Amino acid sequence: MPAGLPRLLILGAHPDDAEFHAGGLASVHRELGHVVKMVSLTNGAAGHHERPPDEVAEMRRREAAAAGRVLGAIYEVWDIPDGELMPTLDLRRRVVREIRTFAPDLVLTHRPCDYHPDHRAAGQVVQDATYLVTVPNFLPQIPALFREPVVAYMPDLFRRPSPMIADVVLDVTKRVDTIVAMLACQRSQVFEWLPYQEGILDTIPDDEAAKLVWLRQWYRKHMLPRAEHFRQDLIAAYGQQQGQRIEWVEVYEISDYAASADDAARSRLFPGAHCRPPRQTAAATPSQECGSSS
Repeated sequence: MPAGLPRLLILGAHPDDAEFHAGGLASVHRELGHVVKMVSLTNGAAGHHERPPDEVAEMRRREAAAAGRVLGAIYEVWDIPDGELMPTLDLRRRVVREIRTFAPDLVLTHRPCDYHPDHRAAGQVVQDATYLVTVPNFLPQIPALFREPVVAYMPDLFRRPSPMIADVVLDVTKRVDTIVAMLACQRSQVFEWLPYQEGILDTIPDDEAAKLVWLRQWYRKHMLPRAEHFRQDLIAAYGQQQGQRIEWVEVYEISDYAASADDAARSRLFPGAHCRPPRQTAAATPSQECGSSS
């Protein structure tokens, strides 16, 4: 692994996936001066109930850029239509090009098992591309990397075909204001489309300050099931008393299909988090703190 500061690349399916699932870890990296890039593989154009797709795509590109500015991170939105992402050879080449060009130490993405076809496709194409970033004769016009990055999956609650393994547990309570500020930039989603889908559009306040209060409550409602789902991992990581209290958490599973992450690598890539030892060496609880965010 390079001796310089870690570089974090988040490859999400849609604008807002990165901050919703990994905004806390991204903010830790930025606070430590690390370079963070968030990429939405689709344009997000399907994510609205009233606005036409072209308008939504342009709006979401602007919103993503604003969310990136909250952290001082790069936020790029690709032009693939929302709802049509497929792990094709062309997309594989594009992801290989992105990883080689950015040269991340850590890549975050979705697991290949998910309710959303775009999420599944994103996870699959990253898995397909990871080894190939080291193969010089694949896409030879872009210099190959000597070693593939560590890949980790962002949190989900799905149990089939297998539940997520909490290799990394991060209490993001102190990061909530930053995450909410990023999400608030995705206005067409958090104040329009998602409340419409949930049947709560009539609860959105008119006042901008009240909107932020509402958004924090909405985000908490969505985070509590995650905290409960991983409650035993939280208790193992933070102890009974603190682990029972935590409501805001990010959890990551280290992919077996990319570079391995030993204790030193996990400390470097997940600062401030608690990690399990690598699965091939020991089965344990996530009681070992990866590193300090201070």
